[in-house]
Amino acid sequence: MSTKLEQIVKEATVEVEAVNKKENRPLYKKREPIFPKRAVGQFRRLKWLIMIVTLSIYYLVPFIRWDRGPGAPDQAVLIDFPGNRFYFFFIELWPQEVYYITGILIVAGLVLFFFTSLFGRVWCGYACPQTVWTDLFIAVERWIEGDRNARIKLHRHKWDFEKIWKYTLKHTIWLIIGMATGGAWVFYFADAPTLLVDLFTLQADITAYSFVALLTFTTYTLGGLSREQVCIYMCPWPRIQAAMMDEDSLQVTYRKDRGEPRGRAKKSEDHKAFGDCIDCKQCVVVCPMGIDIRDGAQLECINCALCIDACDGIMDKMGTARGLIGYDTDANMARRLKGIPQKFSLLRMRTIFYAVAIFAVCAFMVYLLASRSPLDLNVLRDRNPIFVKLSDGSIRNGYTVKILNKERAPQQFLVTVTGLDFKEIKINDIENVGPAPIVDVKSDNLRSVHLFLSANAQELETSSEPITITITNKETGYSVSNDTVFIGPNK
Repeated sequence: MSTKLEQIVKEATVEVEAVNKKENRPLYKKREPIFPKRAVGQFRRLKWLIMIVTLSIYYLVPFIRWDRGPGAPDQAVLIDFPGNRFYFFFIELWPQEVYYITGILIVAGLVLFFFTSLFGRVWCGYACPQTVWTDLFIAVERWIEGDRNARIKLHRHKWDFEKIWKYTLKHTIWLIIGMATGGAWVFYFADAPTLLVDLFTLQADITAYSFVALLTFTTYTLGGLSREQVCIYMCPWPRIQAAMMDEDSLQVTYRKDRGEPRGRAKKSEDHKAFGDCIDCKQCVVVCPMGIDIRDGAQLECINCALCIDACDGIMDKMGTARGLIGYDTDANMARRLKGIPQKFSLLRMRTIFYAVAIFAVCAFMVYLLASRSPLDLNVLRDRNPIFVKLSDGSIRNGYTVKILNKERAPQQFLVTVTGLDFKEIKINDIENVGPAPIVDVKSDNLRSVHLFLSANAQELETSSEPITITITNKETGYSVSNDTVFIGPNK
């Protein structure tokens, strides 16, 4: 080996043991801090970009405006508990339409399964909130305390002025980030600009301050103090992901067929007896999870790919081809060991199934949104008393009728009932005009009225007669119906 290469190997090699190496992990032990070294490369740049995009979306979306007309909130994304509404740009969901939220969660789960089957834990490595905020907290730590060696030295150093002010500044910034996280969260539940002013002028509701405090605590604790512990011990996804993956799933892999045996030949040794891995452990010191990727697939690995950047940097210095650590599949590893050309199979039964399922659920949700009714009706029959016998011998039933007007203008609705020849159709506080009562409902509102139906006892063939209550938009003619029963005495 040349003197220059020997110097490169000497400078790159770090005597370190992976913190979370499985052979050294007892059932329980006190957390050993991890001080990941700053990585430089394409995957680190990609992670910075994704962090900026995701944090910008989280913090800025509540301030986006969306004109919905007079009387409606103009916040683009709003969970309006007082108004019993969820707004997402042009979509407005009522409590009765919670199945849309279910559909969104199903799609999100299927998308996660799909990308996991293709690229392993790509979500964990790049876009998971725990990863994003932990990356941000580590960046703050590195900015204040320095890179890995400086942070380790400061951690081991006795408490003096320098250590106190650096730790104080670091934790203060972490708390500010936590408060910003909690503040952004509550902005999704109220008008963001108004709530922002109220929070700073101490005029906001105690509920808002409580949730800001809760999110501040959890963000500070999980992103600043717990870090990799959350991924290893708290998150269920590492234990589920194996069911989504197969031998053709791409994941961050140490290519043993190229790297082993590890080490670097000395002058008197045969260079061909060693692989490309010089055992510098740069892949270990950049890992935020404290593992050695060369130990193979591990539950702790989040596929952040920082070890790829670290290894590629060393390969560049050594004049060796990049890719000793890279995205690869178990199937390709086996093919190379057998001397068979490698191939990547993106179209597989499981990926096709996930893609079809995602398309089917999305298409169904789009259909439901496109065909959703501007009018909704709910009828609940009175159960106490079940019926009332009037002085003239007729039978009366009462019903609570809830009319939901989703239009952005007030509407009038005709209430008609079919199934029996009724003696009287009456709604409390509404004067009958013509054969059917007319109910006025404000724009984008729900109105509940009490409907009374009276019928001659002779009209009832059984003690329970099926009837249909229909409401019809007086202007457009659009109508919806609800089936119920009319109860009378036992025959």
